[in-house]
Amino acid sequence: MKILIADDEIPLLSFLKRGLESEGYEVIAESDVHNLIATISRESPDVAVLDRMFGDTDSLMLIQSLKRLPSPPMVLLLTAMDDVSDRVDGLRQGADDYLCKPFDFEELLARVQALSRRSAASGPVSDDLMSCGPLQLYRDQRVAKSASGELSLTRLEYDLLEYLVENAGRVLSRERILQRVWQSEKDPLTNIVDVYISRVRQKLSFTDVVNIETLRGNGYRLTIASR
Repeated sequence: MKILIADDEIPLLSFLKRGLESEGYEVIAESDVHNLIATISRESPDVAVLDRMFGDTDSLMLIQSLKRLPSPPMVLLLTAMDDVSDRVDGLRQGADDYLCKPFDFEELLARVQALSRRSAASGPVSDDLMSCGPLQLYRDQRVAKSASGELSLTRLEYDLLEYLVENAGRVLSRERILQRVWQSEKDPLTNIVDVYISRVRQKLSFTDVVNIETLRGNGYRLTIASR
């Protein structure tokens, strides 16, 4: 997925670019608001993360033009303006989400991921359905199916599989898995993630296409083998 970040604060721009690239995204950085529409038109990013104020220029005034492009991105506005009326105004002008400064990088990442799913949902495939090799995940029903039928998954096993599928090809640390699946910052049992990874891996043993790799010291990665 391709993300464009536009901000006139160069240190912040560089930090966000490095952080998102480390998560496996293709990132384009733009520091000049006057180049914004041309850059987005040329690069066709899936998500545009825009600082609201570029000096005296309010990037909110450009959103409607961005939304008229042939392949408009989802727009996440970054702003130091935390008044409710400002946020509402931004959303009414066409922004898809709003994040107030200062913010935590993990929250930015979560919002970008949510927007990327919404972007995919605007295509022919429903956001409620995710395909991964021979697997199909029906998110509204919380069910995973293959050609041979429905997988028998507990609630946590389904949550773990869905998170891995959402981030297919990316390395997920144990800490991030705990935070997403168990909503915990600490591991209540030292090997709980390993145990559930093993369970899900066993239930995927019917296929040699979808694999969960263990990267020692780093975490886990779901991969889809090409045939």
